Amino acid sequence: MSRMIVHLDMDCFYAAVEELDHPEYRGKPLAVGGEGRRGVLTTANYEARQYGCHSAMPGFKAKECCPHLIIVPPRFERYKEISLKVRSIFQRFTDQIEPLSLDEAYLDLSHWQTDGATLAREIRAQIAEEVKITASAGIAPNKLLAKICSDWEKPNGQFSLSENEVNHFMLDLPVAKLSGVGRKMQASLEAIGIETCGQMQEVSKFVLAERFGKWGVELYDRCRGIDHRPVEVQRTRKSISKERTFMEDVSTFEMLTPTACQLLEAVRDVFERRYSDRQVRSLVVKLKFHDFGRTSIERVTAHPSPELVESLLREAWERGEKKAVRLLGVGFRLADPEAISQSELFPDP
Repeated sequence: MSRMIVHLDMDCFYAAVEELDHPEYRGKPLAVGGEGRRGVLTTANYEARQYGCHSAMPGFKAKECCPHLIIVPPRFERYKEISLKVRSIFQRFTDQIEPLSLDEAYLDLSHWQTDGATLAREIRAQIAEEVKITASAGIAPNKLLAKICSDWEKPNGQFSLSENEVNHFMLDLPVAKLSGVGRKMQASLEAIGIETCGQMQEVSKFVLAERFGKWGVELYDRCRGIDHRPVEVQRTRKSISKERTFMEDVSTFEMLTPTACQLLEAVRDVFERRYSDRQVRSLVVKLKFHDFGRTSIERVTAHPSPELVESLLREAWERGEKKAVRLLGVGFRLADPEAISQSELFPDP
């Protein structure tokens, strides 16, 4: 039986919320993020994108592209509040909702007799009317294609793909449109003459697996528009972390250690308040250096300690040849709940 999956994506969500609360920003280049040399944009509205501003761009570079760009700091509590309003609209249509972030989600509408395009149009209309922001939608037989389609008519549009249109649609689709194909993978594929999904379809599964491992097997299906993943109503949190970007590069290990311990306590506090029913699987320390190189160290442990944080921090710092550090992160990877229950059923002798 064919599924009907809709991927809904709010347009420039953080910036849209800022324009909602501050009408004076409308029609002007606007970005959300940090403005200084250490600041990074989390999003930019379409007026700002016309000047080349985009998410993950350093704030000072964005200002160089658009000197009159308005940059405002993020207000995540407000974004969560708006996100919940949008989620409540989704729930009028289905309980099969897989949120990917505050501003996007998959909806499984397979139980409806009405066509997906009509449903998506109604959902978007209710969001626009009640929340006063716009959303784009992709309607397709699976999650892979629905996400690709939601980007097709942005902003404030939608694109539908029926099952009998998939084969033709995939032939000329650039491989860069496939989720999981980043710039490095795209370059690797181009190096062997693959730029479109149609070209990839001419390569055997064996060759793709030999060259790219397990990911190559997945690519064999994805380039054909095949995706059997269900909409996951419950998404299990796999990790929690905290980061600190320094105003000035830190060049000594002794200056890094107190911050690492503070971040450990901050992560532990979140874990104890929100994930006390889970177990810690490992501790991770991440460093980003002044030249934007990065490294991370991970150790399996159920009981992260300041001593272990310091040990991993030193290892990471030395691995980076003791270069000055611009960002430090500490995180916990969480054990799978099912694995925990199995260990409780079958404890070590």
